[in-house]
Amino acid sequence: MSKLGSLGARLHRGEVGYDFVGKRKIWYGISILITITAILGLAVRGLNMGIEFQGGAVFTTPKHMTASVTQAESFATDASGHDAVVQKLGDGSLRIQIAGIDTDKSDAIKEKLAGDLKINSETINADLVGPSWGDQIANKAWEGLAIFMVLVVIYLAIAFEWRMALAALVALIHDITITTGIYALVGFEVTPGTVIGLLTILGYSLYDTVVVFDSLKEQTKDITKQTRWTYSDVANRSINSTLVRSINTTVVALLPVAGLLFIGGGFLGAGMLNDISLSLFVGLAAGAYSSIFIATPLVADLKEREPQMKALRKRVLAKRAQAAAQGEPVEPEYVDETEDEPEDAAPAVVGPRGQAGARNQPSSRNRGRGRPSGKRR
Repeated sequence: MSKLGSLGARLHRGEVGYDFVGKRKIWYGISILITITAILGLAVRGLNMGIEFQGGAVFTTPKHMTASVTQAESFATDASGHDAVVQKLGDGSLRIQIAGIDTDKSDAIKEKLAGDLKINSETINADLVGPSWGDQIANKAWEGLAIFMVLVVIYLAIAFEWRMALAALVALIHDITITTGIYALVGFEVTPGTVIGLLTILGYSLYDTVVVFDSLKEQTKDITKQTRWTYSDVANRSINSTLVRSINTTVVALLPVAGLLFIGGGFLGAGMLNDISLSLFVGLAAGAYSSIFIATPLVADLKEREPQMKALRKRVLAKRAQAAAQGEPVEPEYVDETEDEPEDAAPAVVGPRGQAGARNQPSSRNRGRGRPSGKRR
């Protein structure tokens, strides 16, 4: 088995681990700092909305143009009076995008461009986008995002509980804010592809969160019937048990997206790939971060406020203090406190798989029953 596989197995069994929940204030502070930076970026620079949202025109020149991108940008700005975005395509043609212009002025701009580029205006293909259509696209995007959020909260509240639904919602808003803030700071164009990428990464983020929540739900069943772990302890073990899986899933997903962003969009100059690849790259990384460092610690915070969890924490800490005073291990063995259960009943499922307290293990009350003691007869 590889070192990473061995580490993953040990994390899953609870033999090693990192205290994610115990250091949650650090992660909250980092997230707040990143979120404030993203919001400032949105407030100061704003989003560079694409032509689909603002309206305008896209002019495509014939193949094998001799004019450079810089020259074409200058010509387009002079002809329209608006900033232009020019991309050189693989066949040598130029894609000149001018947002915020009236569509009835497109013919005049096209003629002026043809004259400056020294080509026939009939060879320039013009695609017009009206501002009303862009508004419809923006509204549909917001509606889709709102519906997605509502459905997520309803599903998680039914499948798990409202605290997990709230934590997942906070993590998703965290991911959206960071991704849009990065777009504002970098200045990449926001297109329908960006919206598609954003909705896609929310699905990835939710997947990682649900994996941890499912493990947490299983391991905290009847948690109040034992005195070994607090809810935060089990939440931390749930993160560690799924940590390697989350890392592997994220890395495998990030590799092709990084190829699109850095090689396709950056090295090869296929700028049209940037709109979707940046949202996927930033969103996947932010989603993995929020699933580990935000969602589950937040659930632990909310659950620890419940009276029964406060009482459990008090019992656990008291027992650990007693064990420490007696020189015993600080984390005591599993104790079955369900006196009314039959002797052959399986104890509650608490803690990671393979640990004391898992199903099909004898309770402390039944340990030793049926075993011979003393001399063999």
